[in-house]
Amino acid sequence: MEQDINIKITDRDGVTHEVVAPTDMAMNLMEVVRSYELAPEGTIGVCGGMAMCASCQCYVLSDTELPEMQDDEEAMLSEAFYVKDNSRLGCQIQITPELEGLEVELAPES
Repeated sequence: MEQDINIKITDRDGVTHEVVAPTDMAMNLMEVVRSYELAPEGTIGVCGGMAMCASCQCYVLSDTELPEMQDDEEAMLSEAFYVKDNSRLGCQIQITPELEGLEVELAPES
């Protein structure tokens, strides 16, 4: 059963976009940002979603329960700029039906 979820993404210019993301395509949040072109090409997902750069760092604004942070994501965020308590790497957040209503803000480009 195909299910799309609604998420809000605030881009680096402070503009909030309400987007619809498919949960049946194994996409992650970084890929959603790219598909809607909410960040200039080459400024997000630079490492291809391997948690090896922090170009897709975002701040989680909603109380949405997210998957547990893995060691490589935690290690990457420990070295990244502009990190906050609610920072996550977009490439590590898979789009699932549970994320309905997720609200995130893209971290500044570092």
